[in-house]
Amino acid sequence: MSNKIHVSTKVNGDAVEFLCDPRETLLDVLRDRLNLTGAKEGCGTGDCGACSVTVDGRLICSCLMLGAEAEGKEIGTIEGVAEGGELHPLQRKFIEHAALQCGVCTPGILVAAKNLLEKNPDPTEEQVRYWLAGNLCRCTGYDKIIRAVLDAAEEMRGAA
Repeated sequence: MSNKIHVSTKVNGDAVEFLCDPRETLLDVLRDRLNLTGAKEGCGTGDCGACSVTVDGRLICSCLMLGAEAEGKEIGTIEGVAEGGELHPLQRKFIEHAALQCGVCTPGILVAAKNLLEKNPDPTEEQVRYWLAGNLCRCTGYDKIIRAVLDAAEEMRGAA
């Protein structure tokens, strides 16, 4: 039996504290301790991207990071993408373009796409495909996802 570790962090801009087992992944902490169930465990090995979150602005697979490593970090999850009751342009465009089906991969793809557009507000199709290459989808065939991201980027540039 191991001792629990106390962690203070920020999740989606809010100060959060939790106790976790030293071997517990950030994904498990988000889902089981903080009740943020948007990030999904698809593979548990960092190969599918379903658990994508940002840590200090860097896109990561939360299944590969320990919860204890979140100490003092800024975590961004799918739950923080919408602003209040208003969907983020990416979320709206995913609906408009029917860029989601079963939904398992969608939270990770949205977090990854938002991270891309924060770094590069005017990506090419090739850049979007490259950035999202770590996010696997078994339902859509990706084309609608890419179109939704490019459309959202265009709208966001127009609104800026």
